[in-house]
Amino acid sequence: MSKFIKTCLIGATSLMLMAGTAFAANSVVIKGSTTVLPVAQAALEAYMKTHPGVNISLSGGGSGEGVKALMDKSTDIANSSREIKENEVSQAKAKGVTPKAHIVAIDAIVPIVHPKNKVTGLTIDQLSQIYQGKITNWKDVGGDNLQIVVISRDSSSGTFESWAELILHKAKVTPKAQLQASNGAIVQAISKNRYAIGYIGFGYLNKNVKPLTVNGIQATMQTALAKQYPIARPLYMYTNGDPKGETAGYIKFVLSPAGQKLVAKEGFIPLTAASSAKKKK
Repeated sequence: MSKFIKTCLIGATSLMLMAGTAFAANSVVIKGSTTVLPVAQAALEAYMKTHPGVNISLSGGGSGEGVKALMDKSTDIANSSREIKENEVSQAKAKGVTPKAHIVAIDAIVPIVHPKNKVTGLTIDQLSQIYQGKITNWKDVGGDNLQIVVISRDSSSGTFESWAELILHKAKVTPKAQLQASNGAIVQAISKNRYAIGYIGFGYLNKNVKPLTVNGIQATMQTALAKQYPIARPLYMYTNGDPKGETAGYIKFVLSPAGQKLVAKEGFIPLTAASSAKKKK
């Protein structure tokens, strides 16, 4: 099953599971980042097989929405593809919530184009100029004489915020950019438009889109761990203080060897690989 289809099915899964979920001791509510979504979904399925009495609901909406839900105490776990902001921490504490970070995987943000696009790589500066609307034709970066269609995540996305910081350096995205609410939606849009460029989490790469190198470096597990690939970041699950009950059990599973195998299976970089890389140094 493709990640896009899998992501679409999560909404229906969430609705079914929510019927028995009301923050009871045997229930867990998870909301937030669509980048973290495949990891959370795979872990959910595996965890519920060995804990049949547990109800877990999972939905996306973006990192910002997950953090808001944690503040409002409407979720047990907030998935986030970015670190929580200082002002969000202050707002949370004012509501009696103490966000605690749990890094569950490493991700690389990868610029993608249609497979028929002959461009194979871009520099950070070129990406920045494209997303600011200063470079508007593929011929200016070694491609065909075609207008560039810029596709971006929306502002509630942690991936958008990481991209804005690492690529745009806080400059504004061109108002002509088409905004998408999820990684899967960007993959679908790029696969149907040979003029377009977008960016997604490493785990969402598939044969329907072509990844570009950045500064001549391909996004791989090895280059991300070695910090050679310039657009890599950790993925988080946030809880209100130390997790308890089934929330603690679920996160413990995600961080376990079995959970980290699922991280790798979903195409992300497991923490076990990061630990092994440190030991080899």
